Amino acid sequence: MSHPVDIHVGQKLKQMRTARRMSQSDLGEKLNLSFQQIQKYEAGSNRISASRLFELGQALNVEVADFFDGIHDETEVGKTDATGMAVATALAAIESDDTKSAF
Repeated sequence: MSHPVDIHVGQKLKQMRTARRMSQSDLGEKLNLSFQQIQKYEAGSNRISASRLFELGQALNVEVADFFDGIHDETEVGKTDATGMAVATALAAIESDDTKSAF
């Protein structure tokens, strides 16, 4: 069973990747990893080492601490916010910058 922190970090990884309209394959290529490995990280089934977390942060242009944002705000660590993820994914799919700025 996955640790709740691994699940949270994986969810943050997925949010950051999708917000940048980057596929799992694209991110994997930047780090010389398979898209399956990225899937496992995002699901929380594989833990992300400190060095890999640092590399992911560089590839996504975020700080390592960003992967842990909100971890204490949740009533239950690892709880999925499906609505928030759906909104983030839909917003990332909008190609027009003018349309995005309206939100």
